Amino acid sequence: MLDHFSIGVRDVARTKAFYDAALTPLGYRCLSEGADSLGYGADRVVLWISQTDHPVPADPRSGLHFCFSAPDRAAVDRFHGAALAAGGTDNGKPGIRADYSADYYAAFAIDPDGYRVEAYCGG
Repeated sequence: MLDHFSIGVRDVARTKAFYDAALTPLGYRCLSEGADSLGYGADRVVLWISQTDHPVPADPRSGLHFCFSAPDRAAVDRFHGAALAAGGTDNGKPGIRADYSADYYAAFAIDPDGYRVEAYCGG
């Protein structure tokens, strides 16, 4: 259904350090880099990031978050550790989320701009 999505951030360099670290364990990397923009994906850009003076204000009550597919549970664990080491905030340690399903394994973090991100694998 989705082709790509875009977010605005205040500091592209800080954001690049975070997403380079957090997404690498999931098999994603920066495929496009400009002075004020980044593009992440596996084979093609799915996440666009651009610098702006007016990013969407972070609101943990909004329900907005981005979930990235992980190849396995170990990748979810590495995503979470890398996200925190790169300046993210814990928003849910790796583990089964039985309220979603019996095999929903996920971890949650908040990036430096306040966007909530998740890594997930089933099984």
